[in-house]
Amino acid sequence: MRLSRLSRTTLAVVAGLILVIVYVPLGVVLVNSFSTSTSLSWPPPGFTLEWWQRAFQSAGAMEAVGTSVFVAIVSTAIALVLGTLISFALQRFDFFGRHTVDLLVILPIALPGIITGIALNNFFRTIMGVPLSIWTVIIAHATFCIVTVFNNVIARLRRTGTKLEEASADLGAGVWTTFRLVTFPQLRSALLAGGLLAFALSFDEIIVTTFTAGSGVTTLPIFILNNMFRPNQAPIVSVIAVVLVLVSIIPIWLAQRLSGTEDQKAP
Repeated sequence: MRLSRLSRTTLAVVAGLILVIVYVPLGVVLVNSFSTSTSLSWPPPGFTLEWWQRAFQSAGAMEAVGTSVFVAIVSTAIALVLGTLISFALQRFDFFGRHTVDLLVILPIALPGIITGIALNNFFRTIMGVPLSIWTVIIAHATFCIVTVFNNVIARLRRTGTKLEEASADLGAGVWTTFRLVTFPQLRSALLAGGLLAFALSFDEIIVTTFTAGSGVTTLPIFILNNMFRPNQAPIVSVIAVVLVLVSIIPIWLAQRLSGTEDQKAP
């Protein structure tokens, strides 16, 4: 179906406006991170690198970065293992309630974050009697990180099928040999893409983290929230926000490139 010239122009204008609304505020944050104004007045009266230097010298900010990285890495590792196992179970085996399990696996990322946060908070504190800590944050993040790994792996399993694995078995290879030499190479890029997406989701998550973090746990998004309304910290928060955007964009870009490359290679 071909669109008329007026329709194409209208769609281009609407798409351009949406991109401006989304990305201009990000550009303002980037500019403010170099502004000489402590109140972030606009336009900036001048530019300086002082706030970048102070941000990287801030013990609280560096500790928050370390906490976010640790939580994201462990959550991603858990998601890679569980998401892959669930993908194999749902794709390669037929059992009662398979479609229900499929829905339940995807549900955590579809639910509003505040609902997930409240539910996990009640589960940890009321049902399990577990004090909130960095480990409750990791478990909470793993619940939605599993979905990204699951979606990538099960899509790859559906596309590749089982013919190569069956041929490997016919040639005398055992289960682990077949997985190591046949199955895993086919899943490697899907696992990497899912892991990168899971890391990005965990690193900048704040709603679920707020409900599941103990009093002594401060991730980078929580650090930003706690300091963004303090006048002396506002420029430093802008620097940290820029870093957070970059750390979130890079894994997503890499995952997109990996997925696009595999799609081009697929017959």
